Amino acid sequence: MSRIANKPIELPKGVELSINGSEVSAKGPKGNLSLILNDAVNLTQEDNLLTFAPKDDRQSSLAVTGTMRSLVNNIVEGVTSGFEKKLLLVGVGYRAQAQGKQLTLSLGLSHPVSYQVPEGIEIETPAATEIVVRGCDKQRVGQVCAEIRAFRPPEPYKGKGVKYEDEQIVRKEAKKK
Repeated sequence: MSRIANKPIELPKGVELSINGSEVSAKGPKGNLSLILNDAVNLTQEDNLLTFAPKDDRQSSLAVTGTMRSLVNNIVEGVTSGFEKKLLLVGVGYRAQAQGKQLTLSLGLSHPVSYQVPEGIEIETPAATEIVVRGCDKQRVGQVCAEIRAFRPPEPYKGKGVKYEDEQIVRKEAKKK
């Protein structure tokens, strides 16, 4: 069995978890999230501990048990503390400005790019070249960051573009004459 599936999840104070058949719902200070469990996984709750086990001994059941445990752990962590990712804009004249549910980007194109922020996501621009994306759903935060990065991904010659804070751009040598 997966080693991650053997670790139980301890529910922090302030998190209410309800299990209705195969649906798991969590409610906490940051919001509400729900997930539909795979049919091959058994979830049991004892006091404030969640334990996962496969329903049978098939390899696919063993594999999906660890995945379901990680997804439920992300839900619990999301409703307690939330998730955050930072994007950096590298390039002369590259700027970002957040106005309510609208993010306006100047990325060296002939027009400013405007991005409509989805529900449940907060976008903040502490500096003109920095974007902070926050939310309680880890998958949605990552998807919003990927959509913003896709407007101008970093190029390998000068490193200009929208990049993640911890991303390393592999630079190429320019063409020689």
